[in-house]
Amino acid sequence: MQARLRFAPSVQDFKYNKKRVRLVSQDSYLKDAAKGVVYWMSRDQRVQDNWAFLYAQRLALKQQLPLHVCFCLVPKFLEATIRHFGFMLKGLQEVAEECQELDIPFHLLIGFAKDVLPAFVVGRGIGGVVTDFSPLRVPMQWVEDVKERLPGDVPFVQVDAHNIVPCWVASDKQEYAASTIRRKIHDRLSEFLTEFPPVIKHPYPSAAPAEPIDWNACHASLQVDCSVKEVTWATPGTAAGLAVLESFIGERLKSFGTDRNNPNRAALSNLSPWFHFGQVSVQRAILEVQKYRSKYKESVDGFIEEAVVRRELADNFCYYNRNYDKVEGAYNWAKTTLKLHAQDKRSHLYELKQLEEGKTHDPLWNAAQLQMVHEGKMHGFLRMYWAKKILEWTRSSEEALKFAIYLNDRYELDGRDPNGYVGCMWSICGIHDHGWTERAVFGKIRYMNYAGCKRKFNVGQFERRYDPHQLGQ
Repeated sequence: MQARLRFAPSVQDFKYNKKRVRLVSQDSYLKDAAKGVVYWMSRDQRVQDNWAFLYAQRLALKQQLPLHVCFCLVPKFLEATIRHFGFMLKGLQEVAEECQELDIPFHLLIGFAKDVLPAFVVGRGIGGVVTDFSPLRVPMQWVEDVKERLPGDVPFVQVDAHNIVPCWVASDKQEYAASTIRRKIHDRLSEFLTEFPPVIKHPYPSAAPAEPIDWNACHASLQVDCSVKEVTWATPGTAAGLAVLESFIGERLKSFGTDRNNPNRAALSNLSPWFHFGQVSVQRAILEVQKYRSKYKESVDGFIEEAVVRRELADNFCYYNRNYDKVEGAYNWAKTTLKLHAQDKRSHLYELKQLEEGKTHDPLWNAAQLQMVHEGKMHGFLRMYWAKKILEWTRSSEEALKFAIYLNDRYELDGRDPNGYVGCMWSICGIHDHGWTERAVFGKIRYMNYAGCKRKFNVGQFERRYDPHQLGQ
Protein backbone atom coordinates (compact mmCIF):
# COMPACT_ATOMS: atom_id res chain seq x y z
CA MET A 1 0.00 0.00 0.00
CA GLN A 2 2.90 2.34 0.75
CA ALA A 3 4.36 1.67 -2.70
CA ARG A 4 1.00 2.47 -4.32
CA LEU A 5 0.62 5.72 -2.37
CA ARG A 6 4.18 6.77 -3.20
CA PHE A 7 3.38 6.16 -6.84
CA ALA A 8 0.13 8.22 -6.91
CA PRO A 9 -2.37 9.36 -4.25
CA SER A 10 -5.24 7.98 -6.36
CA VAL A 11 -6.11 6.88 -9.90
CA GLN A 12 -7.16 10.49 -10.62
CA ASP A 13 -3.55 11.62 -10.24
CA PHE A 14 -2.20 8.89 -12.50
CA LYS A 15 -1.86 8.77 -16.29
CA TYR A 16 -4.07 5.73 -16.95
CA ASN A 17 -3.07 3.76 -20.07
CA LYS A 18 -6.27 3.62 -22.14
CA LYS A 19 -4.86 0.75 -24.23
CA ARG A 20 -5.95 -1.50 -21.36
CA VAL A 21 -9.57 -0.58 -22.11
CA ARG A 22 -11.85 -1.41 -25.01
CA LEU A 23 -15.42 -0.35 -25.69
CA VAL A 24 -17.99 -3.17 -25.77
CA SER A 25 -21.09 -1.01 -26.34
CA GLN A 26 -21.88 1.45 -29.14
CA ASP A 27 -22.18 4.45 -26.83
CA SER A 28 -19.13 5.75 -24.98
CA TYR A 29 -20.54 8.77 -23.09
CA LEU A 30 -21.94 8.71 -19.57
CA LYS A 31 -25.41 10.27 -19.55
CA ASP A 32 -25.99 13.42 -17.48
CA ALA A 33 -28.53 11.91 -15.10
CA ALA A 34 -26.30 8.97 -14.10
CA LYS A 35 -26.47 7.95 -10.44
CA GLY A 36 -23.40 5.76 -10.33
CA VAL A 37 -20.79 3.56 -12.03
CA VAL A 38 -20.60 -0.23 -11.72
CA TYR A 39 -17.56 -2.49 -11.83
CA TRP A 40 -18.87 -5.94 -12.76
CA MET A 41 -16.15 -8.07 -11.19
CA SER A 42 -15.68 -11.49 -12.73
CA ARG A 43 -12.21 -12.90 -13.41
CA ASP A 44 -10.24 -10.46 -11.23
CA GLN A 45 -11.53 -10.93 -7.71
CA ARG A 46 -9.49 -8.38 -5.76
CA VAL A 47 -9.71 -4.71 -4.81
CA GLN A 48 -6.14 -3.40 -5.08
CA ASP A 49 -3.79 -3.93 -8.05
CA ASN A 50 -6.80 -4.25 -10.33
CA TRP A 51 -6.84 -2.13 -13.51
CA ALA A 52 -10.58 -2.71 -14.07
CA PHE A 53 -11.50 -1.59 -10.54
CA LEU A 54 -9.18 1.42 -10.92
CA TYR A 55 -10.74 2.40 -14.24
CA ALA A 56 -14.24 2.20 -12.73
CA GLN A 57 -13.16 4.39 -9.80
CA ARG A 58 -11.50 6.82 -12.19
CA LEU A 59 -14.80 7.25 -14.08
CA ALA A 60 -16.77 7.64 -10.85
CA LEU A 61 -14.35 10.21 -9.38
CA LYS A 62 -14.30 12.19 -12.61
CA GLN A 63 -18.11 12.39 -12.68
CA GLN A 64 -18.41 12.69 -8.88
CA LEU A 65 -20.62 9.59 -8.75
CA PRO A 66 -21.00 6.64 -6.36
CA LEU A 67 -19.11 3.47 -7.32
CA HIS A 68 -20.65 -0.02 -6.98
CA VAL A 69 -19.05 -3.44 -7.36
CA CYS A 70 -21.22 -6.37 -8.49
CA PHE A 71 -20.29 -10.04 -8.63
CA CYS A 72 -22.75 -12.43 -10.30
CA LEU A 73 -22.65 -15.82 -8.59
CA VAL A 74 -23.71 -18.58 -10.99
CA PRO A 75 -25.04 -21.84 -9.48
CA LYS A 76 -22.55 -23.96 -11.46
CA PHE A 77 -19.64 -23.42 -13.83
CA LEU A 78 -18.16 -26.16 -16.06
CA GLU A 79 -16.55 -28.87 -13.87
CA ALA A 80 -16.05 -26.61 -10.84
CA THR A 81 -16.80 -28.31 -7.49
CA ILE A 82 -17.15 -27.04 -3.94
CA ARG A 83 -13.32 -27.04 -3.82
CA HIS A 84 -13.35 -24.15 -6.32
CA PHE A 85 -16.54 -22.38 -5.26
CA GLY A 86 -15.48 -22.53 -1.59
CA PHE A 87 -12.12 -20.94 -2.40
CA MET A 88 -13.80 -18.27 -4.52
CA LEU A 89 -16.54 -17.39 -2.01
CA LYS A 90 -14.07 -16.98 0.87
CA GLY A 91 -11.98 -14.69 -1.35
CA LEU A 92 -15.08 -12.66 -2.26
CA GLN A 93 -15.92 -12.28 1.43
CA GLU A 94 -12.57 -10.53 1.85
CA VAL A 95 -13.33 -8.33 -1.20
CA ALA A 96 -16.70 -7.36 0.32
CA GLU A 97 -15.05 -6.38 3.63
CA GLU A 98 -12.37 -4.33 1.85
CA CYS A 99 -15.01 -2.56 -0.27
CA GLN A 100 -16.95 -1.68 2.89
CA GLU A 101 -13.84 -0.05 4.39
CA LEU A 102 -13.55 2.04 1.21
CA ASP A 103 -17.22 3.12 1.20
CA ILE A 104 -17.82 1.17 -2.03
CA PRO A 105 -20.97 -1.00 -1.88
CA PHE A 106 -20.30 -4.63 -2.88
CA HIS A 107 -23.34 -6.49 -4.28
CA LEU A 108 -23.40 -10.27 -4.61
CA LEU A 109 -26.05 -10.95 -7.24
CA ILE A 110 -27.23 -14.57 -7.43
CA GLY A 111 -27.71 -15.80 -10.99
CA PHE A 112 -26.33 -15.34 -14.49
CA ALA A 113 -25.15 -11.81 -15.27
CA LYS A 114 -27.58 -11.37 -18.17
CA ASP A 115 -30.50 -12.06 -15.80
CA VAL A 116 -29.42 -9.94 -12.81
CA LEU A 117 -26.96 -7.22 -13.88
CA PRO A 118 -29.05 -5.21 -16.41
CA ALA A 119 -31.91 -5.02 -13.89
CA PHE A 120 -29.48 -3.76 -11.24
CA VAL A 121 -28.13 -1.13 -13.68
CA VAL A 122 -31.63 0.13 -14.54
CA GLY A 123 -32.88 -0.02 -10.94
CA ARG A 124 -29.96 2.03 -9.60
CA GLY A 125 -29.78 4.51 -12.49
CA ILE A 126 -26.23 3.37 -13.29
CA GLY A 127 -24.55 5.41 -16.02
CA GLY A 128 -21.64 3.15 -17.01
CA VAL A 129 -20.44 -0.45 -16.61
CA VAL A 130 -16.83 -1.64 -16.47
CA THR A 131 -15.87 -5.32 -16.50
CA ASP A 132 -12.67 -7.34 -16.60
CA PHE A 133 -11.48 -9.71 -19.34
CA SER A 134 -11.34 -13.46 -19.88
CA PRO A 135 -10.58 -15.09 -23.24
CA LEU A 136 -12.69 -18.19 -22.49
CA ARG A 137 -15.92 -18.78 -24.40
CA VAL A 138 -18.32 -18.91 -21.42
CA PRO A 139 -17.23 -15.58 -19.82
CA MET A 140 -17.01 -14.00 -23.30
CA GLN A 141 -20.59 -15.09 -23.92
CA TRP A 142 -21.61 -13.55 -20.57
CA VAL A 143 -20.21 -10.20 -21.78
CA GLU A 144 -22.11 -10.50 -25.08
CA ASP A 145 -25.35 -11.39 -23.28
CA VAL A 146 -25.05 -8.44 -20.89
CA LYS A 147 -24.22 -6.10 -23.79
CA GLU A 148 -27.46 -7.13 -25.53
CA ARG A 149 -29.57 -6.51 -22.44
CA LEU A 150 -28.05 -3.28 -21.13
CA PRO A 151 -29.90 -0.03 -21.99
CA GLY A 152 -28.49 1.46 -25.22
CA ASP A 153 -27.38 4.68 -23.50
CA VAL A 154 -25.22 2.92 -20.86
CA PRO A 155 -21.59 2.68 -22.01
CA PHE A 156 -19.98 -0.72 -21.34
CA VAL A 157 -16.21 -1.19 -21.38
CA GLN A 158 -13.83 -4.06 -20.75
CA VAL A 159 -10.39 -3.82 -19.13
CA ASP A 160 -7.75 -6.55 -19.30
CA ALA A 161 -6.79 -6.59 -15.61
CA HIS A 162 -5.32 -10.11 -15.75
CA ASN A 163 -2.47 -9.76 -18.24
CA ILE A 164 0.34 -7.26 -17.88
CA VAL A 165 0.29 -6.47 -21.60
CA PRO A 166 -3.43 -6.50 -22.57
CA CYS A 167 -4.25 -9.53 -24.70
CA TRP A 168 -5.43 -7.47 -27.69
CA VAL A 169 -2.35 -5.21 -27.48
CA ALA A 170 0.24 -8.01 -27.20
CA SER A 171 -0.84 -9.46 -30.56
CA ASP A 172 -3.70 -9.22 -33.04
CA LYS A 173 -3.49 -12.91 -34.01
CA GLN A 174 -2.91 -16.39 -32.64
CA GLU A 175 0.82 -16.71 -31.94
CA TYR A 176 2.59 -19.88 -33.05
CA ALA A 177 4.79 -20.35 -29.97
CA ALA A 178 6.49 -18.63 -27.03
CA SER A 179 9.30 -17.64 -29.42
CA THR A 180 6.90 -15.57 -31.56
CA ILE A 181 5.20 -13.71 -28.69
CA ARG A 182 8.16 -13.26 -26.29
CA ARG A 183 9.66 -10.22 -28.02
CA LYS A 184 6.21 -8.63 -28.49
CA ILE A 185 5.56 -8.86 -24.75
CA HIS A 186 9.04 -7.82 -23.61
CA ASP A 187 8.94 -4.81 -25.94
CA ARG A 188 5.78 -3.55 -24.18
CA LEU A 189 6.73 -4.29 -20.57
CA SER A 190 8.28 -0.87 -19.98
CA GLU A 191 4.93 0.68 -20.98
CA PHE A 192 2.61 -1.61 -19.00
CA LEU A 193 4.65 -3.03 -16.09
CA THR A 194 4.14 -0.07 -13.75
CA GLU A 195 3.28 0.25 -10.09
CA PHE A 196 -0.47 0.60 -9.39
CA PRO A 197 -2.15 3.65 -7.89
CA PRO A 198 -4.40 2.72 -4.92
CA VAL A 199 -8.14 2.23 -4.96
CA ILE A 200 -9.08 4.89 -2.36
CA LYS A 201 -11.92 5.50 0.06
CA HIS A 202 -14.67 6.64 -2.30
CA PRO A 203 -15.76 10.21 -1.55
CA TYR A 204 -19.21 10.00 -3.23
CA PRO A 205 -21.40 7.66 -1.17
CA SER A 206 -24.39 5.84 -2.61
CA ALA A 207 -27.85 6.78 -1.34
CA ALA A 208 -28.82 3.09 -1.48
CA PRO A 209 -26.34 0.84 0.37
CA ALA A 210 -25.67 -2.79 -0.54
CA GLU A 211 -27.94 -5.53 0.82
CA PRO A 212 -26.21 -7.50 3.60
CA ILE A 213 -24.81 -10.75 2.18
CA ASP A 214 -25.80 -14.10 3.68
CA TRP A 215 -22.71 -16.10 2.73
CA ASN A 216 -24.23 -19.34 4.01
CA ALA A 217 -27.26 -18.87 1.77
CA CYS A 218 -24.89 -18.23 -1.17
CA HIS A 219 -23.18 -21.52 -0.39
CA ALA A 220 -26.56 -23.25 -0.25
CA SER A 221 -27.60 -21.80 -3.65
CA LEU A 222 -24.81 -23.67 -5.42
CA GLN A 223 -25.57 -26.73 -7.55
CA VAL A 224 -22.10 -28.23 -7.46
CA ASP A 225 -20.46 -31.51 -6.54
CA CYS A 226 -19.51 -31.42 -2.86
CA SER A 227 -17.55 -34.70 -2.93
CA VAL A 228 -14.31 -32.96 -4.03
CA LYS A 229 -13.32 -31.43 -0.72
CA GLU A 230 -11.75 -28.02 -0.17
CA VAL A 231 -7.99 -28.10 0.43
CA THR A 232 -6.32 -27.14 3.69
CA TRP A 233 -2.91 -25.98 2.43
CA ALA A 234 -4.21 -22.93 0.53
CA THR A 235 -6.04 -20.15 2.39
CA PRO A 236 -8.26 -18.19 -0.03
CA GLY A 237 -8.13 -14.42 -0.49
CA THR A 238 -5.72 -11.66 -1.42
CA ALA A 239 -4.05 -11.34 2.01
CA ALA A 240 -3.20 -15.06 2.09
CA GLY A 241 -2.08 -14.99 -1.56
CA LEU A 242 0.29 -12.09 -0.90
CA ALA A 243 1.69 -14.02 2.09
CA VAL A 244 2.41 -16.95 -0.28
CA LEU A 245 4.17 -14.48 -2.63
CA GLU A 246 6.25 -13.23 0.32
CA SER A 247 7.20 -16.78 1.34
CA PHE A 248 8.12 -17.59 -2.28
CA ILE A 249 10.47 -14.61 -2.48
CA GLY A 250 11.97 -15.28 0.96
CA GLU A 251 12.31 -19.08 0.81
CA ARG A 252 11.89 -20.58 -2.68
CA LEU A 253 12.83 -18.00 -5.32
CA LYS A 254 16.56 -18.74 -4.95
CA SER A 255 15.90 -22.37 -6.04
CA PHE A 256 13.33 -21.63 -8.77
CA GLY A 257 15.91 -21.36 -11.57
CA THR A 258 17.58 -24.69 -10.82
CA ASP A 259 14.92 -26.84 -9.13
CA ARG A 260 11.54 -25.90 -10.56
CA ASN A 261 11.34 -29.16 -12.59
CA ASN A 262 12.05 -31.33 -9.55
CA PRO A 263 8.77 -32.37 -7.85
CA ASN A 264 10.66 -33.28 -4.66
CA ARG A 265 12.03 -29.78 -4.11
CA ALA A 266 10.07 -26.83 -2.76
CA ALA A 267 10.97 -24.35 -5.52
CA LEU A 268 7.65 -23.31 -7.07
CA SER A 269 5.74 -20.13 -6.28
CA ASN A 270 2.49 -22.12 -5.64
CA LEU A 271 0.60 -18.94 -6.62
CA SER A 272 -1.53 -20.38 -9.42
CA PRO A 273 -4.78 -20.72 -7.37
CA TRP A 274 -4.63 -17.04 -6.37
CA PHE A 275 -3.67 -16.00 -9.92
CA HIS A 276 -6.51 -18.09 -11.36
CA PHE A 277 -9.20 -16.49 -9.19
CA GLY A 278 -7.65 -13.07 -9.66
CA GLN A 279 -7.10 -12.76 -5.90
CA VAL A 280 -3.48 -11.78 -6.53
CA SER A 281 -2.35 -9.76 -9.53
CA VAL A 282 0.42 -11.33 -11.61
CA GLN A 283 1.69 -7.80 -12.20
CA ARG A 284 2.11 -7.33 -8.43
CA ALA A 285 4.01 -10.62 -8.22
CA ILE A 286 6.36 -9.55 -11.04
CA LEU A 287 6.92 -6.09 -9.49
CA GLU A 288 7.97 -7.74 -6.22
CA VAL A 289 9.98 -10.64 -7.68
CA GLN A 290 12.02 -8.51 -10.11
CA LYS A 291 13.46 -6.52 -7.18
CA TYR A 292 15.65 -9.61 -6.64
CA ARG A 293 17.04 -9.88 -10.17
CA SER A 294 20.58 -8.88 -9.19
CA LYS A 295 20.59 -11.58 -6.51
CA TYR A 296 18.78 -14.43 -8.34
CA LYS A 297 18.91 -13.56 -12.05
CA GLU A 298 18.22 -17.07 -13.39
CA SER A 299 15.26 -17.55 -11.07
CA VAL A 300 13.72 -14.13 -11.73
CA ASP A 301 14.07 -14.53 -15.51
CA GLY A 302 12.56 -18.03 -15.30
CA PHE A 303 9.64 -16.78 -13.24
CA ILE A 304 8.94 -13.93 -15.68
CA GLU A 305 9.07 -16.39 -18.59
CA GLU A 306 6.47 -18.65 -16.93
CA ALA A 307 4.22 -16.08 -15.23
CA VAL A 308 4.25 -13.50 -18.02
CA VAL A 309 5.27 -14.93 -21.42
CA ARG A 310 3.81 -18.45 -21.12
CA ARG A 311 0.70 -17.34 -19.26
CA GLU A 312 -0.08 -14.51 -21.67
CA LEU A 313 0.61 -16.89 -24.58
CA ALA A 314 -2.13 -19.14 -23.12
CA ASP A 315 -4.59 -16.22 -23.05
CA ASN A 316 -3.59 -15.40 -26.65
CA PHE A 317 -4.32 -18.97 -27.78
CA CYS A 318 -7.74 -19.15 -26.10
CA TYR A 319 -8.71 -15.68 -27.33
CA TYR A 320 -7.83 -16.23 -30.99
CA ASN A 321 -8.66 -19.96 -31.26
CA ARG A 322 -12.29 -20.86 -30.55
CA ASN A 323 -11.33 -24.58 -30.47
CA TYR A 324 -8.84 -24.04 -27.63
CA ASP A 325 -10.01 -27.24 -25.88
CA LYS A 326 -10.56 -29.51 -28.90
CA VAL A 327 -8.28 -31.47 -31.24
CA GLU A 328 -9.67 -29.30 -34.09
CA GLY A 329 -7.78 -26.38 -32.49
CA ALA A 330 -4.39 -28.09 -33.08
CA TYR A 331 -1.94 -27.22 -35.85
CA ASN A 332 -2.32 -29.16 -39.11
CA TRP A 333 0.92 -31.15 -38.63
CA ALA A 334 -0.35 -32.37 -35.25
CA LYS A 335 -3.85 -33.27 -36.50
CA THR A 336 -2.26 -35.19 -39.39
CA THR A 337 0.17 -37.15 -37.21
CA LEU A 338 -2.48 -38.01 -34.59
CA LYS A 339 -4.82 -39.21 -37.34
CA LEU A 340 -2.10 -41.37 -38.91
CA HIS A 341 -1.49 -43.07 -35.57
CA ALA A 342 -5.10 -43.25 -34.38
CA GLN A 343 -5.27 -47.03 -34.95
CA ASP A 344 -1.91 -47.82 -33.30
CA LYS A 345 -2.06 -50.48 -30.60
CA ARG A 346 -2.00 -49.03 -27.09
CA SER A 347 0.07 -50.87 -24.45
CA HIS A 348 -2.66 -50.15 -21.87
CA LEU A 349 -6.21 -48.82 -22.09
CA TYR A 350 -7.87 -47.19 -19.09
CA GLU A 351 -11.37 -45.95 -18.41
CA LEU A 352 -11.91 -42.52 -16.88
CA LYS A 353 -12.76 -44.03 -13.46
CA GLN A 354 -9.46 -45.96 -13.30
CA LEU A 355 -7.53 -42.80 -14.16
CA GLU A 356 -9.49 -40.70 -11.68
CA GLU A 357 -8.73 -43.17 -8.87
CA GLY A 358 -5.03 -43.35 -9.81
CA LYS A 359 -5.22 -47.07 -10.59
CA THR A 360 -2.85 -47.52 -13.52
CA HIS A 361 0.26 -49.72 -13.84
CA ASP A 362 2.48 -46.60 -13.47
CA PRO A 363 3.20 -45.65 -9.82
CA LEU A 364 4.54 -42.17 -10.76
CA TRP A 365 1.42 -41.32 -12.77
CA ASN A 366 -0.78 -42.59 -9.92
CA ALA A 367 1.15 -40.49 -7.40
CA ALA A 368 0.74 -37.36 -9.55
CA GLN A 369 -2.99 -38.01 -9.96
CA LEU A 370 -3.43 -38.54 -6.20
CA GLN A 371 -1.47 -35.36 -5.45
CA MET A 372 -3.98 -33.48 -7.62
CA VAL A 373 -7.03 -35.20 -6.10
CA HIS A 374 -5.92 -34.55 -2.51
CA GLU A 375 -4.13 -31.20 -2.78
CA GLY A 376 -5.81 -29.53 -5.76
CA LYS A 377 -2.37 -28.92 -7.28
CA MET A 378 -0.05 -31.15 -9.29
CA HIS A 379 3.61 -30.26 -9.79
CA GLY A 380 4.04 -28.46 -13.14
CA PHE A 381 6.62 -30.88 -14.56
CA LEU A 382 4.40 -33.85 -13.75
CA ARG A 383 1.34 -32.20 -15.31
CA MET A 384 3.08 -32.64 -18.69
CA TYR A 385 3.97 -36.29 -18.05
CA TRP A 386 0.47 -36.95 -16.66
CA ALA A 387 -1.34 -35.58 -19.76
CA LYS A 388 1.00 -37.31 -22.24
CA LYS A 389 0.38 -40.68 -20.61
CA ILE A 390 -3.39 -40.13 -20.92
CA LEU A 391 -2.80 -39.85 -24.70
CA GLU A 392 -0.86 -43.12 -24.59
CA TRP A 393 -3.49 -45.01 -22.57
CA THR A 394 -6.80 -43.97 -24.13
CA ARG A 395 -8.59 -44.88 -27.38
CA SER A 396 -7.99 -41.62 -29.24
CA SER A 397 -6.52 -38.13 -28.97
CA GLU A 398 -10.10 -36.78 -28.65
CA GLU A 399 -10.80 -39.04 -25.67
CA ALA A 400 -7.40 -38.24 -24.14
CA LEU A 401 -8.01 -34.50 -24.33
CA LYS A 402 -11.53 -34.86 -22.95
CA PHE A 403 -10.33 -36.95 -19.97
CA ALA A 404 -7.33 -34.68 -19.24
CA ILE A 405 -9.45 -31.51 -19.26
CA TYR A 406 -12.18 -33.14 -17.15
CA LEU A 407 -9.71 -34.28 -14.47
CA ASN A 408 -7.77 -31.02 -14.52
CA ASP A 409 -10.93 -28.91 -14.22
CA ARG A 410 -12.47 -31.09 -11.54
CA TYR A 411 -9.50 -31.34 -9.17
CA GLU A 412 -6.97 -28.58 -9.86
CA LEU A 413 -7.68 -25.40 -7.90
CA ASP A 414 -6.58 -23.51 -11.01
CA GLY A 415 -8.76 -25.57 -13.38
CA ARG A 416 -10.93 -24.03 -16.16
CA ASP A 417 -8.08 -21.68 -16.97
CA PRO A 418 -6.31 -20.80 -20.26
CA ASN A 419 -3.10 -22.24 -18.73
CA GLY A 420 -4.79 -25.58 -18.11
CA TYR A 421 -6.32 -25.82 -21.58
CA VAL A 422 -3.02 -24.92 -23.23
CA GLY A 423 -1.13 -27.34 -20.97
CA CYS A 424 -3.40 -30.20 -22.09
CA MET A 425 -3.25 -29.04 -25.74
CA TRP A 426 0.58 -28.80 -25.61
CA SER A 427 0.91 -32.29 -24.10
CA ILE A 428 -1.65 -34.08 -26.30
CA CYS A 429 -1.88 -31.96 -29.48
CA GLY A 430 1.54 -30.30 -29.76
CA ILE A 431 0.27 -26.70 -29.45
CA HIS A 432 3.16 -24.17 -29.22
CA ASP A 433 5.53 -27.07 -29.98
CA HIS A 434 6.99 -28.64 -33.14
CA GLY A 435 7.17 -32.17 -34.53
CA TRP A 436 9.61 -34.65 -32.95
CA THR A 437 10.86 -38.12 -33.90
CA GLU A 438 7.92 -40.25 -35.02
CA ARG A 439 6.81 -43.11 -32.79
CA ALA A 440 3.74 -45.27 -32.14
CA VAL A 441 0.55 -43.61 -30.80
CA PHE A 442 2.21 -40.17 -30.40
CA GLY A 443 3.26 -39.79 -34.01
CA LYS A 444 5.37 -36.60 -34.01
CA ILE A 445 3.95 -35.26 -30.70
CA ARG A 446 6.71 -34.83 -28.10
CA TYR A 447 7.11 -38.00 -26.01
CA MET A 448 7.82 -38.35 -22.28
CA ASN A 449 8.45 -41.55 -20.38
CA TYR A 450 9.17 -42.96 -16.92
CA ALA A 451 12.88 -43.47 -17.61
CA GLY A 452 13.23 -39.82 -18.60
CA CYS A 453 11.61 -38.77 -15.30
CA LYS A 454 14.03 -41.05 -13.39
CA ARG A 455 16.94 -39.20 -14.98
CA LYS A 456 15.49 -35.85 -13.82
CA PHE A 457 14.55 -36.52 -10.19
CA ASN A 458 14.14 -39.21 -7.52
CA VAL A 459 10.93 -40.81 -8.76
CA GLY A 460 10.73 -43.26 -5.84
CA GLN A 461 10.75 -40.43 -3.30
CA PHE A 462 7.75 -38.78 -5.00
CA GLU A 463 5.89 -42.09 -5.35
CA ARG A 464 6.33 -42.82 -1.64
CA ARG A 465 4.98 -39.39 -0.71
CA TYR A 466 1.72 -40.02 -2.57
CA ASP A 467 1.41 -43.75 -1.96
CA PRO A 468 -2.34 -44.65 -1.84
CA HIS A 469 -1.83 -46.50 1.48
CA GLN A 470 -0.24 -43.38 3.00
CA LEU A 471 -3.20 -41.31 1.79
CA GLY A 472 -5.67 -43.76 3.29
CA GLN A 473 -7.12 -44.95 -0.02
